[in-house]
Amino acid sequence: MIGRNIHELRVKKGITLSELAKRAKISKSYLSNIERKLNKNPSIHVIEKIAAVLEVDVQLLIGHMQDNQPLEQEWLDFIEELKSLGVKKERVHEYRELIEYINWKKQQEHAKRG
Repeated sequence: MIGRNIHELRVKKGITLSELAKRAKISKSYLSNIERKLNKNPSIHVIEKIAAVLEVDVQLLIGHMQDNQPLEQEWLDFIEELKSLGVKKERVHEYRELIEYINWKKQQEHAKRG
């Protein structure tokens, strides 16, 4: 996620990999490894340097915010509820079929009434 966020912001701002590395004072290969997700856990010091050059909040790079907007409290509460029910983020995809079935069932009921 961090690598993708850095890449997308860098491209959006029209900054080359070499330019970002130079301005952030980190090696080009290290930055490339972050963007390609070969290094998935760069230090906060490196993230702060990159964020400063890209002129964004560190939170945006690490994925806690989208478009500089914090997650709505409703979503945060929902996440906490899922966690309290024992749902692990690694397994959320397993619930997709159930959600799709519920949506399909609602559509069927709506179609019968319509």
